[in-house]
Amino acid sequence: MSATTEPPASSRHALAEAGVRPVPRYARFVRGLQQRLVIDMPGGPRIISFATVINFQKCLMFAYLGALMWLYNDHTPAASSTAAWIYLALHGSYGLVWYLKDKTFPDPGWQHRLTVPGAVNAILAVLGWYWLFGWLLISGRGGDYPIDDNPWFAVCITLVVLGSVVMIAADAQKFFTLRVERGLITDGMFSFVRHPNYTGEMMIYLGFALMVWHWLPFLVLAWVWGGVFTANMLAKEASMSRYPEWAAYKARSRWVIPFVL
Repeated sequence: MSATTEPPASSRHALAEAGVRPVPRYARFVRGLQQRLVIDMPGGPRIISFATVINFQKCLMFAYLGALMWLYNDHTPAASSTAAWIYLALHGSYGLVWYLKDKTFPDPGWQHRLTVPGAVNAILAVLGWYWLFGWLLISGRGGDYPIDDNPWFAVCITLVVLGSVVMIAADAQKFFTLRVERGLITDGMFSFVRHPNYTGEMMIYLGFALMVWHWLPFLVLAWVWGGVFTANMLAKEASMSRYPEWAAYKARSRWVIPFVL
């Protein structure tokens, strides 16, 4: 089924009779937009994979944040603050963790080949906005925390570290389980939530946003979580509904937060 078009009525009826839920209209719209602007974007040969674009953005973070700290060192105390160093360690190391994950158990969804305009659109739509997080903090535009710095740092570090573990464990379980047998995964990291990889990613970036403590990162996360993540999860649930055990699994699990919604 195409991600960009709605199936004909006869196909939808056939899917319904087979117990397969249709992909919600909102998810079809968002995923179709991504398909047109990134995956299927014309503009020359497809010379780069989506995974390479993501890895470039994430692996560059250490050098990028370090360069910002050096550039702003003579202009603002925030550039050499404890918060800046913690953010450098957290966001920089997360990029390297992601790269290691991609090289050991890659996600098939990121292996599409892109044109240069498609890669640029991926940066402009989502990936590039994450570079602004560190700039806001290091340039002194954020970081005026509502409580004492030390407990605030403890919360942020805990979210990023625990989120990285959840994301890595979930992606590893999915990758190696599906290599052995295709089917619905309902145990391990998937016992309590149906999308633990997204749970981990949301914890990580919530930790980053709290470290920056500026309205813009939360606006970016609202777009990514409410747009890209939600559309992907809705489409995934529609696909998983074809399995006989789906109804029971859905009834005893939650979407992304255990025991909530």
